[in-house]
Amino acid sequence: MKISVIHGPNLNLLGLREPLVYGNKTLKGINKQLSNKALALGCEIEFFQSNSEGEIVDYIQLLKERNFDGLILNAAAYTHTSIAIRDSLLAIDIPFIEVHISNVFKRESFRHKSYLSDIAVGVISGFGYMGYEYALDFMIKALKQGEIR
Repeated sequence: MKISVIHGPNLNLLGLREPLVYGNKTLKGINKQLSNKALALGCEIEFFQSNSEGEIVDYIQLLKERNFDGLILNAAAYTHTSIAIRDSLLAIDIPFIEVHISNVFKRESFRHKSYLSDIAVGVISGFGYMGYEYALDFMIKALKQGEIR
C-alpha cells in the first residue's frame, strides 16, 4: 500500500510560523512521526511539500501512474482558492483526506470555504499535527477493508 502526504504553502515554516496556531512541531518532525507509523502499519509513505500551486498539481497528476492508493492533503491556503488542485484530484481518482492543523472554522471567514472538502473522503481540522496521524490511521484501515477506493 502506498500513501502520499502533500503539504502546501508555508507548511515548510512549521515550528517557526505562528506557534499559537500551528504548534511547535516542524514539518520534518511531522513527517518522521508519520514515517514511523506507516512503517509499523506496513505501508509505504512519501512526502511532498511545495509553496507552488503548479508544482502541487504536477505532483498530484503523477500519483495515478505511480500506483498510489491514497493521499493525505493539507493544501493550506490553496484549499480556499485552487480550482486547479481540485481538478487534478478529480482527474486522478485516488481517495484523499483533507487535513488542516488549525481549526479553520475558528479563523477568518475566508478560510471556511474549501474547494476540496466535497470531493474528499473526509476532513480533519483543528487537531494539530495529530490530524495527520488520524488521517493515516483511517486511510490505511479503510483501504485494507475495502471501505474506500
